[in-house]
Amino acid sequence: MDDARSPVEKTEREWRAELSPEEFAVLRQAATERPWSGEYVSTTTVGVYHCRACDAELFRSTEKFESHCGWPSFYDPADSSAVTLHEDRSLGMIRTEVRCARCDSHLGHVFRGEGYPTPTDERYCINSVALRLEADDSVA
Repeated sequence: MDDARSPVEKTEREWRAELSPEEFAVLRQAATERPWSGEYVSTTTVGVYHCRACDAELFRSTEKFESHCGWPSFYDPADSSAVTLHEDRSLGMIRTEVRCARCDSHLGHVFRGEGYPTPTDERYCINSVALRLEADDSVA
């Protein structure tokens, strides 16, 4: 397995040293950033979205769409093995949590069957602070 795909395992202390307090809260403690506050909510920049914690490729701008929900939305991950899905029963409801497959960081949630005109009818609702966009400078 190459380095870009090998699992990342760090202690809580190591994560705290590498991440800002907000990044740590979202990525490692499953917090949620305030709606409409993230840097990627409305961006239309062409590129690849990576995990802010481990740099794994997660989503591409070609699968990003405007859902008007307050967080960046994607209808499909860049690679089906890039994320893992977990049942989340917090907040008195059942949701599907999305985590980075490489470092197990919390990214957001995925919702299905909401009727968006996308090929998958899924909305990966992802915290901006969990992502880092690598812009494709070859597209102007």
